[in-house]
Amino acid sequence: MQHIFAFFCTSFLGAVLGANFPNNIQIGGLFPNQQSQEHAAFRFALSQLTEPPKLLPQIDIVNISDSFEMTYTFCSQFSKGVYAIFGFYERRTVNMLTSFCGALHVCFITPSFPVETSNQFVLQLRPELQDALISVIEHYSWQKFVYIYDADRGLSVLQKVLDTAAEKNWQVTAVNIMTTTEEGYRVLFQELAKKKERLVVVDCETERLNIILNKIIKLEKNGNGYHYILANMGFMDIDLTKFKESGANVTGFQLVNYTDAVPARIMQQWRNNDAREHPRVDWKRPKASALTYDGVRVMAEAFQNLRRQRIDISRRGNAGDCLANPAVPWGQGIDIQRALQQVHFEGLSGNVQFNEKGRRTNYTLHVIEMKHDGIRKIGYWNEDEKLVPAAIDTQSGNESTSLQNRTYIVTTILEDPYVMLKKNANQFEGNERYEGYCVELAAEIAKHVGYHYRLEIVRDGKYGARDPDTKTWNGMVGELVYGRADVAVAPLTITLVREEVIDFSKPFMSLGISIMIKKPQKSKPGVFSFLDPLAYEIWMCIVFAYIGVSVVLFLVSRFSPYEWHTEEFEEGRDQPATDQTNEFGIFNSLWFSLGAFMQQGCDISPR
Repeated sequence: MQHIFAFFCTSFLGAVLGANFPNNIQIGGLFPNQQSQEHAAFRFALSQLTEPPKLLPQIDIVNISDSFEMTYTFCSQFSKGVYAIFGFYERRTVNMLTSFCGALHVCFITPSFPVETSNQFVLQLRPELQDALISVIEHYSWQKFVYIYDADRGLSVLQKVLDTAAEKNWQVTAVNIMTTTEEGYRVLFQELAKKKERLVVVDCETERLNIILNKIIKLEKNGNGYHYILANMGFMDIDLTKFKESGANVTGFQLVNYTDAVPARIMQQWRNNDAREHPRVDWKRPKASALTYDGVRVMAEAFQNLRRQRIDISRRGNAGDCLANPAVPWGQGIDIQRALQQVHFEGLSGNVQFNEKGRRTNYTLHVIEMKHDGIRKIGYWNEDEKLVPAAIDTQSGNESTSLQNRTYIVTTILEDPYVMLKKNANQFEGNERYEGYCVELAAEIAKHVGYHYRLEIVRDGKYGARDPDTKTWNGMVGELVYGRADVAVAPLTITLVREEVIDFSKPFMSLGISIMIKKPQKSKPGVFSFLDPLAYEIWMCIVFAYIGVSVVLFLVSRFSPYEWHTEEFEEGRDQPATDQTNEFGIFNSLWFSLGAFMQQGCDISPR
């Protein structure tokens, strides 16, 4: 009898509590702009709800980067008795919001960037990206790259990348562009080009990401050899036409798969919706619209589950003061928080499910790659399997097929005898108009590799030099650096500054500097060939010196008494006894000087 009584009492209380469950649930909304797509998606999602209870929005337009204004608006909505708040935050206001939500037990559902927090009252609709980003970097085997980030969205992804880089010995150059000016972008990309940094990760919100991509296009850093990974979940929402035309490789992530059944059905409902009552929302634009739609559905599913479970969440009496000291938490906030975290459905952003910390789990990110031949899905990433590469078809996997399906631009310069216009060039078209060594070399390379090419004469007629003021390149080097050409076949000298920005093949011609002289001709020696070792002047000096020495010797011998002596006569000859002679006459003086010059002996010598 007691058991029957208890059963009836329980049933009665359940019926009373179920009857007290409110039919109208007030929810808050904090939006940065009334004309934003997120605001329109919020209203559109509310209009699609049919099951009770009905969600009544209390929407406020607020500056989400102003802490004071956000505090006032949050407290205003809390005092009005809202059961949960949907909204956005920035780096300057995220700590304030999480603090209020934890102290007051008010649930805040947001599509803003994920943050590291232990507050379970903040439900983050946007999945975390750092693990997927690291998997893609490992897939491409990057060892050295540049990481461009915006500090406004937090540093959680950057911290994860730097920690992994320390483990795997990656060389990562982190660049914060939060306050970068127009000149700063130019200097940044010039420094990257100087260091041959062509592997770049860009981690920014969509608005700033579009600005950076436009700067890259303006500075012509979107040519061949550049590879960008966009740490953003709306790859298909970004216009990358200029990158495709210039040959850069761009990889990114896509959260919303528009070919799935659920997004296709909701998009069809949007097209059929009355535009006068509910502005059309472009679902193929920022992913926050899809996350906003899923956020409204998360709240609707949670309150519907609470209604089925007949849990009393009525707010009786004063709704509360968020600035009370000490803070008074809302008693039913725990029940709503649990109901929100237990929601599980297939939404626009894929599988919507949360863990005990209020973060997305069991989600899938599609990895998309864009090359010159178009956009293709290279795989998908999830928490269990990590990066799963897609099956490579014959066309995308065959490198030779890829080469044959594209016409490469070969830049060159008119220079005899390497590239010349034919005499009747007007009668030909394309590559047939030219002749020369480089023309034949380009044809042989294309024949050997197996690709199509088109010769183009460099527009400014220069080989390529860097302007010292603007640091930009002209000529054929500029054509290669800025992606207007794929290959240069020309008599281009290999220099150090050119090797900093382009790669050279082995030279087909070596240029050396040497001294050239006339080859000596062999001739028969003449009569006076013995005079050739010395110059004419030297021989004249020797002759005059010889004569001069002989004359001086002759004169000295005439004045010296030692050179005069009495000549001895043979017996029987009668000669004067006083007759004296001098041996150094003019001829003997010449003979003595000649003997001395020839280093030979002589019969006479001075006394």
